[in-house]
Amino acid sequence: MSAGEKAKAKAEQMTGKVKKEAARSVDDESAAAEGAGRKSKGDLRQAKEKIKDAFKD
Repeated sequence: MSAGEKAKAKAEQMTGKVKKEAARSVDDESAAAEGAGRKSKGDLRQAKEKIKDAFKD
């Protein structure tokens, strides 16, 4: 996994998690859903990079 892509995935995961929790604390369901979506996108990005690394060897 390249360092840049790994950093993007982690940043996206953390941003999504923070946004989701902040939105849930003020009962903003649409922003919470957006945060959850962003976290999922980061999870998928990380999984994609791990798969690429597995086939690289």
